[in-house]
Amino acid sequence: MGPNGAGKTTLMHLVSGLYRPDSGRIVLGSEEVSGWSAHRRARHGLARTFQITNLFPSRTVEEHIALAVGVDHRQRGNPLRSWRRMSDVWETTNALIEKAGLQAIARLPVAGLPYGDQRKLEIVVAVARPSKVVLLDEPGAGLTTTEAESLIELVFGLSDDLAVLFVDHDVDLVHRLCNRMVLLDLGQVLAAGRPSEVVASEAFASSYMGNDSRA
Repeated sequence: MGPNGAGKTTLMHLVSGLYRPDSGRIVLGSEEVSGWSAHRRARHGLARTFQITNLFPSRTVEEHIALAVGVDHRQRGNPLRSWRRMSDVWETTNALIEKAGLQAIARLPVAGLPYGDQRKLEIVVAVARPSKVVLLDEPGAGLTTTEAESLIELVFGLSDDLAVLFVDHDVDLVHRLCNRMVLLDLGQVLAAGRPSEVVASEAFASSYMGNDSRA
């Protein structure tokens, strides 16, 4: 967590490989990935969503998930046409649709879906391939606290042994779902620990809440 300009999204870009660090190391599991491309990191189990949904408006929910599941199957021509003949791709796709509760909208184009359903789909697409870590950049943006909480709980339900790093401004949401909170401001870590400890700290009151307790 942190105020606007704290460096939260920059951190996400660094971890996912969109930015290269000037110093320090980024380690995924036991491997240092600082010099790896974003594509290579994704193939080794790093998944990510963004603040703004990045979906194909004319494609259906089912097609989005199938594209993510079948990304490692190299095919010529229309990949969806080829993957429809691959039972493993479609079995996994249908299983994810059921786990996420998307059966009723599976064959609907994304363009006509409510924003909450689009965010849910983006989460499913992100973890459709086996993942070790998923980065969620403000997953609750545009959603109620209840919707955001359900969305993040969905992530844990879709994949076992998954580490989740998410950025959000909803203190209550972070407090309920996280076992560790980090407070950033101007690229610096001001506090880290259990959410209750960070929220009670002077650094939180001064930086995040804009209330200098020393005054």
